Amino acid sequence: MAVVNVKSEIAGNVWKIQLKPGDKVEVEGEIMILESMKMEIPILAPVAGTIKEFKVKEGDVVQEGQVVALIE
Repeated sequence: MAVVNVKSEIAGNVWKIQLKPGDKVEVEGEIMILESMKMEIPILAPVAGTIKEFKVKEGDVVQEGQVVALIE
């Protein structure tokens, strides 16, 4: 099974992780929420699958283009 990298589209802080490894996610399902410039920006799944791993944790600072999760 292919593993897909989920990348952040913006720089910000990981405010809330909505799922845990092993959870199923649909296409465009919300994986986590970033906080940037006092706005909440959702990170959505680019594909349907199962969350394999998170590369960040709540409170982490992420950069634009950084891999934040893996879906298989």
